[in-house]
Amino acid sequence: MSTESTEDRILTVLENDAQASYAEIAERADVSKPTVRKYIEKLEDEGVIVGYSAEVDPKKLSSQSIALVGIDVASEQYVEATRALKELDDIETLYTCSGDHMLMAEVRAPDGDAVGEVISEDVLAIDGVTAAHPSFLQERLK
Repeated sequence: MSTESTEDRILTVLENDAQASYAEIAERADVSKPTVRKYIEKLEDEGVIVGYSAEVDPKKLSSQSIALVGIDVASEQYVEATRALKELDDIETLYTCSGDHMLMAEVRAPDGDAVGEVISEDVLAIDGVTAAHPSFLQERLK
């Protein structure tokens, strides 16, 4: 048996296949189905698992553009700006991060022009947002 914890093995299976059944997770993580159910409920209650999603290849989307947007925020307005960004429907995910930008957002819109409008009209209009730097996703490699 692996030295990796039961929780970590279950999470690894879910990260690789969010649609896996309890039986599949149990088999891959080398535990029983009741154990899987118990750990998943615990991880959801604790907020470790925050949702389940499908991974999308942006190149195959004919009706949508996806951009990762580095967002800079004035530190004294960080809390308010972050709250406002979380309210924008076109922002699929929002992360705090280290590196070049304080935040990274995944923006989805019908096309590149619409992504630009979300950035210029919605993101940059939020008090405290000082800059937004988009990078359009083109092809999923892994």
